[in-house]
Amino acid sequence: MVKREMWLEKIRPFYKSELIKVLTGIRRCGKSVLMRQIIDEIKAGGIEESHIIFINFEDLSNAYLKNEIDLFNCIKKQIVDKGKYFLFFDEIQNVENFEKAINSFRSTLNVSIFITGSNAKLLSGELATLLSGRYVSFKIMPFSFKESCEIQNIDFKNVTDKDLLNYIKWGGMPQRFSMKSEDELNVFIGDLYDSIVLKDIVKRYKVQNIELLNRIVNYLVTNTSQMFSASSITNFLKSEKRDCSRETLYNYLSFITSSYIMHKVSRYDIKGKKELPLYDKYYLTDTGFGRIYESSHEVNIGAELENVVFNELQTRGCSVYVGKNVSSEIDFVTTKPDEKCYYQVAYLLADDKTVQRKFGAYDSVKDNFPKYVISADHFDFSRNGIIHKNIIDFLLGR
Repeated sequence: MVKREMWLEKIRPFYKSELIKVLTGIRRCGKSVLMRQIIDEIKAGGIEESHIIFINFEDLSNAYLKNEIDLFNCIKKQIVDKGKYFLFFDEIQNVENFEKAINSFRSTLNVSIFITGSNAKLLSGELATLLSGRYVSFKIMPFSFKESCEIQNIDFKNVTDKDLLNYIKWGGMPQRFSMKSEDELNVFIGDLYDSIVLKDIVKRYKVQNIELLNRIVNYLVTNTSQMFSASSITNFLKSEKRDCSRETLYNYLSFITSSYIMHKVSRYDIKGKKELPLYDKYYLTDTGFGRIYESSHEVNIGAELENVVFNELQTRGCSVYVGKNVSSEIDFVTTKPDEKCYYQVAYLLADDKTVQRKFGAYDSVKDNFPKYVISADHFDFSRNGIIHKNIIDFLLGR
């Protein structure tokens, strides 16, 4: 088991805090295992097991906990003294009105609360209203490339381009590393995709037209890293003789991103320092999902490499945008409270034209924030203060 230190380091300062710890992320990305690792650390810190309560709401033995009253009564029975209790609720969105129980626990009991969910809407609606300012959230991602090397016992000094290509192709969902063949991997990814669509989209949002939903996902997957608008999607659907109103399309796009299959990335006006509407990019949360429609489109290694860089930046806690200047576009602009960085991504800087396109995009960016070009090349192309990094070195943080 890989200890997910990059996430534990972020969550650890809040172990005993009254703030509710909310862990969200795509189904089967490792949230439950991470929660178990937190429990192990809390036990190691001297907390008795009797003061740690863990409930997995996808376990059928807990199916009787249907609403906030059931949950409230279950927990109250287990709290027998005034000592601090640590409550862990896995996939809590399966409990109706769970936020009311969570708010009651927080306000009346001596507890530290951790919850996970596989839907971005977990932090919207009544939960956000009841707990405004009283929770801290962490968006958990599948294994990073570095973690994928760890679980495969690959020495960081001996990582090869073949290891990178394997990660790009099959992604970083933790369970996939136990698969022995490509047939198993294809079945696993297909089943996982179906599970997300059925449980986190169709069932939750009562979607009627599943075929239309799949066609929209297909379009997003086959055009990952491409800039497009709602009109381009509706035109694609019309070409397939499928009717889809703009309202329906926006709803479906919201469902897709809420389930964390994909992330939407907006454009950012570098000069005006503001977010731009209309045109967006979509990136897969895990590049392994690209295999679902692989037979229907040609794999674009450059686009998938860009997707991997985006996911890495997400894992590092950056807010990510597509940079737009008057005459150029920057693949990614990242912001944190105290820093900004720019990133251009290419598979290979194979000719002068590609080099000029990637490095020349920075000509009109006049600030002094770090600027990078990332590619699979092993020769250093750094120039004019712009840092070139090999993709493996970037992903391993060296």
